[in-house]
Amino acid sequence: MTRVLARLERIERRFGAVQALASADLEVRAGEVHAVLGENGAGKSTLLGVLGGMLRPDAGAYAIGGEPVNLDGPRDAWARGIGLVHQHFMLVPALTVLENLALGRRQHTRGLSIDYGRVAAEVSTLMDETGLVVPLDERVEGLSVGVKQRVEILKTLLRAPVLVALDEPTAALAPAEIVSLFGLLRQLASAGRGVVLVAHKIDEVLGVADRVTVLRRGRTVLSEPRDRVDATRLVKAMVGGEPPSAALVGAARAPGFPDGPPDRPRGPVIATLEDVVVRDESGRASLDHASLAVHRGEIVGVAGIEGSGQRELALVLAGRRRPDGGEASVPSGVGFVPQDRTAEALIGDFDLVENVALAMHADARVASGARMRWAAAREQAEDVRSRFGVVSPDVDVPARELSGGNQQRLVVGREMLLAKDLLVAENPARGLDVSATAFVHAELRRVTREEGGPGVLLVSNDLDEALALSDRLFVMTRGRLVPVPEGQRTREGVGALMLGGAGASGAPDANA
Repeated sequence: MTRVLARLERIERRFGAVQALASADLEVRAGEVHAVLGENGAGKSTLLGVLGGMLRPDAGAYAIGGEPVNLDGPRDAWARGIGLVHQHFMLVPALTVLENLALGRRQHTRGLSIDYGRVAAEVSTLMDETGLVVPLDERVEGLSVGVKQRVEILKTLLRAPVLVALDEPTAALAPAEIVSLFGLLRQLASAGRGVVLVAHKIDEVLGVADRVTVLRRGRTVLSEPRDRVDATRLVKAMVGGEPPSAALVGAARAPGFPDGPPDRPRGPVIATLEDVVVRDESGRASLDHASLAVHRGEIVGVAGIEGSGQRELALVLAGRRRPDGGEASVPSGVGFVPQDRTAEALIGDFDLVENVALAMHADARVASGARMRWAAAREQAEDVRSRFGVVSPDVDVPARELSGGNQQRLVVGREMLLAKDLLVAENPARGLDVSATAFVHAELRRVTREEGGPGVLLVSNDLDEALALSDRLFVMTRGRLVPVPEGQRTREGVGALMLGGAGASGAPDANA
């Protein structure tokens, strides 16, 4: 029998009124990639927190290599060969990438100083092996979410753990990076290490895992070898019955809607960009003469490799960034789902009511002049919690006590309340389970089909999502906004444009 590296049995963990784990089991074996699935709030991140020494269980048994343990913290877990890649970044913003990667690496010290040259050499080798490239000299605070995710993964892998646990590592990665990461996980397993992978997309799990565990409401309800399960069985285990739609299985897409743009007329233009230029600190044009018109009742999709300019495009259309050149006309009723919910959308110590009020402070539904009507804000928070299925005991729970997926549900629901004219959404389904992903996709289609509904700018790293939802689809490449011709609306066609292939140098038609 394959050697068991770690075993967690009947684990319980509570956060105040929230029962995160209620008799959860997990067995990690050497030479296996073990995937952990479950709906938002099922306890996946909490279970990995216990495994990696970040959290102490309230009850249950934990053994590493057959030896019962009570970990004193993550350093104790590291000493026993367990490394954890966190869902929420554990980086020091003011330090450079290299400095963050060198933290805690005592074997790379010379007296009281760190041998950064040696660390950089090891990182360079690891980047070549994994395809996860990061800028070593840049400060973390200026990085995009995708690059921060790469840094987190590299930081853990540099320590060569015997067991590596990754919590939603693919949520902020481009498709090519996901392929490279999964290849690396298979290599680690083949070398006799154990890998635990928390993920939401069923097709990803089925493609890489040797064993699958499913959590539901804090309990382990299924744990089987990969060859004994299929997508339908996994979804049934996750939701506790028949899946609500066959579309929940496999790639994320809205149920009941065909691929490609729907056949319906567009409404009037509600936002425009004309030759907009945005420059970074070095003066380089990160957004290079972009022109675009967004209409009511349409979803405009934008795909692109991380750092190609889609972030700047979203910020300008959301009214968060002034262009350095050109003209931008943005309506007043704008909702914005940013790429990093914890840094840009929520305050962890604020409860759900306060976080809703934070964004709606100027909205007449909850504010009267400078006075906040808290009863009305509570009603709006209750509406978001109910309609978007935010799993929490009530609206008085601090946002930090929600799972990442439930935080995302809160942000998406809140911003849809604000989007009277335009919704700018950067990866709105990031961190969501299959049910919530399908619901959010359906909501995007629903609001755009309503009479007088808003327009939507959808920035997505998920090509399946962009292809399925977009009425018009663009690609960002080297700061340029390039329309995707109808005959090229395939993964291969869009991928070629993302890499600067045919059409990348052409001038985009803002109304094509």
